[in-house]
Amino acid sequence: AHPRTHNANKSIFSIFIPMVVSIGFAQEKSKKQVKQELRLENQQRIAGMIEARDFIFVAKTANPQGFSPVGLTGEFNYIKFHPELIESSLPFFGNVFGSYGFGSDEGLKFQGKPEEFTVKKGRKNYHISLRVNGEEGGVYRLILSISFDGSTSVSVSSNNRSNISFNGTITEPETIN
Repeated sequence: AHPRTHNANKSIFSIFIPMVVSIGFAQEKSKKQVKQELRLENQQRIAGMIEARDFIFVAKTANPQGFSPVGLTGEFNYIKFHPELIESSLPFFGNVFGSYGFGSDEGLKFQGKPEEFTVKKGRKNYHISLRVNGEEGGVYRLILSISFDGSTSVSVSSNNRSNISFNGTITEPETIN
């Protein structure tokens, strides 16, 4: 009777171990699937915001021409994109041209209707370019490179300031009022 019990235990053991291992692999696979589904969901969310032209760029770093990068904090460094209005509240570091007096520059704070708004989808990112005629004769050209995960770089050129670029992310319009 003893050899049969030993063989029975061995059979149960040989069936049980592969089940535990396969369950472990199934859970690992589902974690990867969940991660991939979340990534795809985020990409679709980003695509939807760009297609609607309704999103906010939040700047984390300013890269002034000829100067070292400047870290930015808070949610007060942004550009709001809407189909009929662009509103910028970005800081500026660099040279100002024209009739601005010393200390009177308030940064890249402007708003206006977007013109020449083009969106091109590349293999790894979206490329957006547009022009905004701001108040007091300021003309601003914006070029955005938005990766599928939402990380974004924005280049701003103007008729009265040296070029500057920013790195950050885009987010839904309701996140900043």
